[in-house]
Amino acid sequence: MLALVLAAINLRPGITSFAPLIERIAADLNLSRGLVSLTTALPVLLMGLLAPLAPRLAVRFGLERTLCLCLGLIALALLLRLLADIPWLLILTAAMVGAGIAVAGPLISGFIKRYFLESVGRTAAFYSLSMAVGGTLGVVLTAPATELFGQRWPWGLALWAVPAVLSLLVWTRLPNRPEPTAERSGGLPWREPRAWLVSIYFALQAGLFYALATWLVARYHEAGFSAAQSNAFFSGFMLIGLPSAFLMPWLAQRFGKRHLMMAACSTLATAALLVIALLPQVQPLLVCMLLGVALNGTFSMSLVLPMYEASTPLAVSRLTAMMLCTGYSLACFAPVLTGMGRDLAGSYQGPFLVLAMLAAVMSVLALRLAPRRTLSNQAD
Repeated sequence: MLALVLAAINLRPGITSFAPLIERIAADLNLSRGLVSLTTALPVLLMGLLAPLAPRLAVRFGLERTLCLCLGLIALALLLRLLADIPWLLILTAAMVGAGIAVAGPLISGFIKRYFLESVGRTAAFYSLSMAVGGTLGVVLTAPATELFGQRWPWGLALWAVPAVLSLLVWTRLPNRPEPTAERSGGLPWREPRAWLVSIYFALQAGLFYALATWLVARYHEAGFSAAQSNAFFSGFMLIGLPSAFLMPWLAQRFGKRHLMMAACSTLATAALLVIALLPQVQPLLVCMLLGVALNGTFSMSLVLPMYEASTPLAVSRLTAMMLCTGYSLACFAPVLTGMGRDLAGSYQGPFLVLAMLAAVMSVLALRLAPRRTLSNQAD
């Protein structure tokens, strides 16, 4: 459990730590908003494109050893951010973080299925909570750390190498277990309609999260709030989601109504995004907190879907790999298109209205994800 929690904590700070500094980075390096958003979009794209490699690497090297290598890659990338004032190196570290997360994500789902079969819901709750904690700390602590380091923002970004190295030390102590021979063949469940429902829902919620992680602070700053106030609203968005990330998977297992809970969270996200787009002056902290509850709820419940839909650790990893591949490959466009929309329209209002529409689509898809038969383990 300690290894699982430490790994999960390190799957988000390498991305979310950019949010409080993105405008400063763009100004210091003379980058456009569309280009600087690659620091978020590129990891998300690679998290999608490289996810299908995870089951194959687990078969070749073992699940535990592959996860250890992923954490090592993330730690190295974050250490290199000490030199992040070099633009191409900053983008390279973003790619390295994305590659490490891409392979680790599907395998952690299989890790839970292997070691916590009798308590999937509770363990998934700790997993999603730990990931949310890591993402939140990346937002909340990066700006103060940068100030502590004399406004040297590369140091603030590189700070997150510390928990990554700690996690790596723990994972090197875990024994490596080879996958059963009977499960070594097979691919991802591309022909399963229900797998596509899971994947598209995940794509929408991930796109919303990463667009907000990149531009929510900028939206409120544009609306007339100070940088400190805007960061406080975003911190509220992240912090309030922590109990939601923990409770939702547990409640979904206990009551078996995860599709209704997902639909309710999506509807709440739609309403909050409409307020941010049209009436940003209205109770901004409360609106951001409600949005945090909604999106952390949809994220944590989408993470556990493969654990209920597939029956073995490798089958879970394969379905998760398809979900992440499809989801992140589409979601990576959200922060870039939001930034480009802002550059073209001169305001964040239009892009945020589009985000609200995507949240409304999520509500419809959630109702189609009522618990049904288990996906077959057969794939193309």
